[in-house]
Amino acid sequence: MVIGAVLVLLGLVGFVNNPILGLFGVNAAQNILHLVGGGLGIWLATKGSGKAFNMWAGVVALVVGVLGLVPGVSGLLASIFGINAAISYLHIAVGIVSLGVAYGVKE
Repeated sequence: MVIGAVLVLLGLVGFVNNPILGLFGVNAAQNILHLVGGGLGIWLATKGSGKAFNMWAGVVALVVGVLGLVPGVSGLLASIFGINAAISYLHIAVGIVSLGVAYGVKE
């Protein structure tokens, strides 16, 4: 549920402050994805499916983070979602934490 709440908060902050903390590039499309993903995470956590959400959020975050560092693909992600290198590294970190939570916490 925590990751869902953080995603919702980031989605809201991104509409007001871009780049976030003067470092993390975002745009409206990424903010909407964060709001939807965060809402889904909160909803799934209340249904007892937090582990599955963390697993999939971790996989998606890792893939987006790695792709954000690949030349050519990073330009495409930057043009669509405003992703920069700083947010790619953050996605990798969040992916690792999410997968750690998914596989390290018993239900």
